[in-house]
Amino acid sequence: MTQPGRLVLVPAPLDFGMRQQAPLADALPATTIAQAAAITHWICENAKTARAFLKRIGEERTLAVPLQQQSIAELPRAVHKKGDHVVDYDARPLLQAALEGHDVGLLSEAGMPAIADPGASVVRAAHALELPVIPLVGPSSLLLTLAASGLNGQSFAFVGYLPQDNAARAHRVRELESLALKHAQTQLFIETPYRNGALWDSLIQTLHPNTRLAVGSGLTLPEARCRCDTVQNWKRERPPVDNDTPAVFAIGR
Repeated sequence: MTQPGRLVLVPAPLDFGMRQQAPLADALPATTIAQAAAITHWICENAKTARAFLKRIGEERTLAVPLQQQSIAELPRAVHKKGDHVVDYDARPLLQAALEGHDVGLLSEAGMPAIADPGASVVRAAHALELPVIPLVGPSSLLLTLAASGLNGQSFAFVGYLPQDNAARAHRVRELESLALKHAQTQLFIETPYRNGALWDSLIQTLHPNTRLAVGSGLTLPEARCRCDTVQNWKRERPPVDNDTPAVFAIGR
């Protein structure tokens, strides 16, 4: 009887889509790079970016099979556009290779798969099939920003994206601020980079002057920035975000 493989959650560096990339060894530990190099079957958001990641892995460690022979399956577009918990998607067919004895890597475009990224449906499928799920060590922009913010790291919530509509976004910001101030629970959220400026303006205009607002961007890169201050003080400065660099935002007290 064939011994089943494992689902391996492989974190990717946080420099996806950025002009500058840090050396892979600066973002991922050697054990993660070595285990990624040994995997030949992958599930990902986008095959093109998965191949780019594997090329970087291959520059550090010899891949188990050449890049052209790697088996790479993409999650359906609806899953990573609407989210694993919105779309009723059965990912078990993607794990056939694991049932046949191969380790299967789950890869996000940046950070840890299934955290602020699609992949949860694949993890649920692995548990349903009684396959071992192995998370590897790597960067998480959410935890890096939270740790560097000085906000409450004992109680926090990640709430994903805020509404795009101006009025709905302002209403949601006020809801999150109320939670943060009433329960001392840090509220973390993200935005598509090209809307960072609009989100920042909404936060500055909507939040109470004494509410603390943190932002982390370019994390793990030489130009990394992470700062937390009151909204009142932020209003005196230029916005700390641009519309090109991924950022994480947090509010609290």
